[in-house]
Amino acid sequence: MEWTPDQALALKSLTSQNNVFLTGGAGTGKSTVIREFIKNLEHTAVLASTGTAAILLGGRTFHSFFGLGIMEGGADLVIERALKHRGIVTRLRKTNTILVDEISMTGGPELITAEKIARRARANSAPWGGLRVVAVGDFAQLPPVVKMQAQEGFEVSRPWAFLTETWRDTVFDPVVLKTIVRSQDAYWNRILGEVRWGELSEESAEVLHSRVRRVPLDFQGTRLFARRAHVDALNEERLKMLKGSVREYSTVYMGNAQKIDDLKRNAPIPDVLGLKEGALVMFRQNDPDYRFVNGTLGTVRKLGDQEISVELLSGKTVALKPATFSVLNAEGETVATATNFALNLAWACTIHKAQGATLDRVHADLRGVWEHGQSYVALSRVRSMEDLTLEGLSLERGFPVDPEVRSFYRRL
Repeated sequence: MEWTPDQALALKSLTSQNNVFLTGGAGTGKSTVIREFIKNLEHTAVLASTGTAAILLGGRTFHSFFGLGIMEGGADLVIERALKHRGIVTRLRKTNTILVDEISMTGGPELITAEKIARRARANSAPWGGLRVVAVGDFAQLPPVVKMQAQEGFEVSRPWAFLTETWRDTVFDPVVLKTIVRSQDAYWNRILGEVRWGELSEESAEVLHSRVRRVPLDFQGTRLFARRAHVDALNEERLKMLKGSVREYSTVYMGNAQKIDDLKRNAPIPDVLGLKEGALVMFRQNDPDYRFVNGTLGTVRKLGDQEISVELLSGKTVALKPATFSVLNAEGETVATATNFALNLAWACTIHKAQGATLDRVHADLRGVWEHGQSYVALSRVRSMEDLTLEGLSLERGFPVDPEVRSFYRRL
């Protein structure tokens, strides 16, 4: 594979023994670098901030590895419970490196608590008890979830990991990927850069306004919505419009019942995949043979028992076999699996689910966004401006960026 100079520098930094913070805007190839880095590592825990990200990465969740649970009872109780758990202490002593993907969605309190657990479990006063830490993600994209206070009008700032003393004491070598590999459209990339930092020029605002239009009835692409209800309704409606009866493929689950529940919540495949010939679908995994990536679109041409034929928008046809997704326990052992075709109906998708995916054609409704970075995530899914149209957007609200995030990246 041919690496950009940025990616080559990142891989060189990752071969050092230093702590590394790998970051960069959408489409700069962070996930590709990670996959290369973790290929032949030993004594490394691959962690992710969400269950979905962990499944796609083939790793564990940050919370399960450190025994954080839902932080019930507060940090002190979580630390004491974790240190009484022999498995947590043993795996922390055996591990040399942790890699945390989607670090922007890991909150500061969780980061602080995990570091204290590591230090005490390893009986080492150095940060993280001497563990090497590789953090990957973009704080300008989706943030950690905040449990809002009950009082009306009470505003809660984001518990960003980078605002903690733990982050500062970790002393990361920052590696910033700047070359966008998803899109070769330099003009569009410049606009995305302005959106990312909420500094939209009048010219760029006019360009985005020019992309607002009604979606055609025969639109062969993915519509992005902020809310899941809109997604489910549209996918069901479009499937009903196709001739013939729905063929259902039930996901086969094996393993621990509780972990199967985790798979049902977080796996990128539905419990029951209902398809018809002619359905627009999205691939939900990266193909080792590079025929498709997570987010590639295609049209179902033939439905078989053990194989589904999908014609990509490029015109190429792929014969798809079922795939298996796994949940690992905190020890890194497979405790539950889900097997089905790695496809979703693709007429609609939530913006949150689209993070990390490259979509061939998008029609996005940005009128219902509420989160910092949400509009940027939606707009940056495509390779070219020509692949994007908009149902609507509110330039009056602009594209707000958390000032703490802006300040953090300026210091980098």
